[in-house]
Parts: sequence; structure tokens; C-alpha cells
Amino acid sequence: MPKTEKELAYLTDLYIHDEWTRRFTELVDKHIDLSDAENLAYLNAGTGNHALTLDERFGEKTDIFASCENAEVLQIALDKGAALSSRVDFSQIRFEDDAFDAVLADASFASAEEAADLVEESIRIARVGGDVAFYLPSSGSFGEIFSLLWEVIAAEDLGPDAPNVEELITQIPTAAELETLAKSLGMVNIQRKVENEVFEYENGEAFITSPLVEDFLLPRWLESLDDDSQKRVVEALSKLIDSEDGTLSFRFSVKATLVTGEKG
Repeated sequence: MPKTEKELAYLTDLYIHDEWTRRFTELVDKHIDLSDAENLAYLNAGTGNHALTLDERFGEKTDIFASCENAEVLQIALDKGAALSSRVDFSQIRFEDDAFDAVLADASFASAEEAADLVEESIRIARVGGDVAFYLPSSGSFGEIFSLLWEVIAAEDLGPDAPNVEELITQIPTAAELETLAKSLGMVNIQRKVENEVFEYENGEAFITSPLVEDFLLPRWLESLDDDSQKRVVEALSKLIDSEDGTLSFRFSVKATLVTGEKG
């Protein structure tokens, strides 16, 4: 049964930040300096971990305004901010045009279309000349999973609702395509940084029951299937992982990609 927004919010806070989001935010921390920004907007700030970290580093000079995806993650972020006496302003408001010296957006779970909308929104709220950055996986990510998923779907009789794995692969943009997208939406002085992140699980069961995979990745990839068919695919995927890898752990990789630039 799919998780509720409240359950997903708690999973995000307890597991997803450390297992997933941190891989991207470490890239941000390595390549972005906010010391000259008077204010920052953080879009898709989740339960607030990274926004709070940025406040610790830059909050004396930079006012941070963080927009959360839904009311459930917002409440967790607000509670954290209050506990830490943080200056971060968490909300779900729509920011004004040309309002921020810097904008950072988390598109790590976004579809290609959602990512384009998020980049466009980031550019809208940045002032002319302001810094804009966004992060997400790029092409080459999840290849180890898709290879096995392709085999499972081919072996199962799923009918016309079967996911098209080739489409899942090609829908993930290349780093060059992300740069082209940013340019088409009005960013200039664009740079991109890519790091390969490896995720490791003891066996097939550990893989399919991890919150990242069970509640955030597989539901998107298998959304065309009914619950029973999804269960069949997931169980077959776990068995195939174990038969392929034997006593070895299962690993998959993600191209964590950060695109930076300025609003032209």
C-alpha cells in the first residue's frame, strides 16, 4: 500500500536525507559559496536539513528562505528550526519575481518535466545576475537497476501496462542536456559538476525494502502497474539480484549532477 504524505515525510527525515539527498548537497557545499549573497531561496527544501546547515555556515550574512514541497515536510522543518533557534524561514509561499541573490533547487526526485519547471521557477525568483543552482541525477544513473528491471519485465506477463524501461532510461537527461535547458531558460555562465555515487545493499531483500527504493524510486518507475503487478515485479527483482550476484552485495550508481550559473 502506498505511503501517506505524512509517512513519506518521516521517511524523508529519518532515511532519505542521509542515504540520498546528502550525496547531492555535499556537491553543493563543495562548489557553492554564499558569502556574498544577502538572501537565498531554497526550493524543495524537504525537511530542512541542508537549509539549516547553510544557515549555520552563512546565516550571519545571508537570509535563507526555504520552500517545502508539502505541509508534512514543512511541519518537520519548522519543528527542527524552532528546536535549533534557526533563522531559516520555512514556508510554502510563492516567492516574488527577481527577489533573491541566490537560488538553490533540489530536483533529485523530479521527472524531466518537473525539473524543467523547477529550473524555470528558480530563474524567475532570482534577481538579474543572481546565482542559480540545481541538482539531480543525470544520464547513466540507475543503470544496474534498469538492466535487471528490463529482464524482469520481459519475463513477466504484465500486458499493455508494463513499464517501458527504455523510456525510463532516456527520460533521465544528460549533463549536457541539463546545461542546454538552463541556457534556454535564461541562465548564463553555466557550469556543471558530476560525481559518481555508489549505493550498496547486502542482498536483493535489503535493496527492495530500503525506504529509498521501496517508497521513492520503484513507485515512480512502476506507477503504470496495479498493486499486485508491482508486487510481482519487486519480488522477481529481488530474486534476480540474488541469483545474479550470489553472495556479493548489490550496487547501483547515480551521476549526482550540480548545474550552476547566473540569471541573464
